[in-house]
Amino acid sequence: MKIYTLRKKVCLVIVLSGLLSTLSLKAQSVDIDFGADLVSSYVWRGYKQAGASIQPTLSAGISGFSLGAWASTDFTSKEGKKEVDFTAAYQNSGFKVAVTDYWWDGEGQYRYFSSPWGDNNGHYLETTLGYTLPESFPLSVTWNTFLLGKGNKKEDGKNSYSTYIELAYPFSVAGVDMGISTGFTPWESAVYGTGGFEFSSVALSASKSLKITESFSLPIFGHIICNPSAEDIHFVFGFSLK
Repeated sequence: MKIYTLRKKVCLVIVLSGLLSTLSLKAQSVDIDFGADLVSSYVWRGYKQAGASIQPTLSAGISGFSLGAWASTDFTSKEGKKEVDFTAAYQNSGFKVAVTDYWWDGEGQYRYFSSPWGDNNGHYLETTLGYTLPESFPLSVTWNTFLLGKGNKKEDGKNSYSTYIELAYPFSVAGVDMGISTGFTPWESAVYGTGGFEFSSVALSASKSLKITESFSLPIFGHIICNPSAEDIHFVFGFSLK
């Protein structure tokens, strides 16, 4: 009971801190972005997580700093696959650093406020470091490493520091925004199930705005994603509501 009361107090402090921060930043330029994607399947770094899903997002940014929330809930599975992630990031002159808390326990687990150091929760903590080259050659390189998480341990109980490195390059063809990307694990990973250096994602993406009326266009996108490590392939279609 004492632990539960403490958690409620911590939540109240976080909410009050957020309100005070909002008031103090009222006179400054804050960028707010929110919306949702609907996708035919949820594929993350080459691995299918769920079937058809809705994925809402909400973020606030100022002077290169940002706080964001992202989630995914599927429409098809009986167990109700659910994910809620929070990210704090800073980006400047092509550089980006971020920390993300993933929660993958799913609907009906009710352990969101469990300690991230325990084995009875679905929290994973990941750090990200990225850099995007100048606009003349906008190649981006991103390094992601998990520091905490019950599924991040090897069979001997040691932390595997599961790491995923991605290279991505955007381009356009005939008015369609496109991109190619590839991601790999540099060493053994418990999260991705790889035994060493292995590619888990090679993807081709395309997106465009579909004109519905004179005043409304619907952003649509598609991804063909191959996972050489798992010998799998995915074709994802979706659209955005913003």
